[in-house]
Amino acid sequence: REWCVNESGAERCILGGGWNDAPYSFNDLYAQLPLDRSPTNGVRCIKILQPTEPGPAAYAQIKIASRDFMKEKPASDQAFKQYLSFYAYDRSPLHERIEVTDTTEAWVKQRATLDAAYGGERLIVYLFLPRNFKPPFQAVVYFPGSTAIYYRSSDAMEIGIIDFIVKSGRAVVYPIYKGTYERGGELHSDYPNESVLWRDHVVAWAKDIGRTIDYLETRNDIDAQRIAYYGFSWGGTMGAIMPAVEQRFKACVLYVAGLSFLRALPEVDAINFVGRVKAPVLMLNGKYDYYNPYETSQLIMFKLLGTS
Repeated sequence: REWCVNESGAERCILGGGWNDAPYSFNDLYAQLPLDRSPTNGVRCIKILQPTEPGPAAYAQIKIASRDFMKEKPASDQAFKQYLSFYAYDRSPLHERIEVTDTTEAWVKQRATLDAAYGGERLIVYLFLPRNFKPPFQAVVYFPGSTAIYYRSSDAMEIGIIDFIVKSGRAVVYPIYKGTYERGGELHSDYPNESVLWRDHVVAWAKDIGRTIDYLETRNDIDAQRIAYYGFSWGGTMGAIMPAVEQRFKACVLYVAGLSFLRALPEVDAINFVGRVKAPVLMLNGKYDYYNPYETSQLIMFKLLGTS
């Protein structure tokens, strides 16, 4: 990571990610106290060939968005019902196909395609089926971290974050969501915003999950009554929305989760959904998470969940 002159509150921006950071760190804002001397932190040495004075914007303080979620009023039931209409889709034929099957010592990996719920697109779904257990399998639908936005091939999938689940005897189901991997395009960040583009992607992700579960319900080797949601980082944040829309999840695991301080259009803003997540939830977090601060993001999300 490379120190920058820009202040961010009491901290200084330190950008670019380090050798032991996740790949997406290259794209994200990060700041630390200026006396932090972690081995990952450093500076870039340069020789200026043509001296120019940067404008004042180069030295500007970087202001971080903030929200007091406990003072915000979620949408009424009537308004929420209207928001849910964005997520509705016709249960048309899936036209599913298993295109590739690979086998390892631990699992059988299948690459299936089926009709998406929008735009005449095909949805790609990877299934990791445990070899040393008998079906029907409980299934875990995975929502990845934001690294998935930046790669253009699902060959870069985060297998190390899901393999232990398969080894426990459950199937892991990994949809290639709109805007990720080979389905990438206009989306360049996992940061929520108030654009129609962001709204349409959030709605598409929920529909991708819905169609994925529709497909699981057609398979004899999957126990369609025992399907869980597992979200990592970006997927953990989306865990405030997806399980509120998709009621077929019987449990949720949110790994590195929290409410984003950035606002989105109300039909995709987490504040209107998190209280309507009713499934049992396990949240796993780091206390010093920069993106999802413990007191103002993580604990607030946990308190606002609608699970009893």
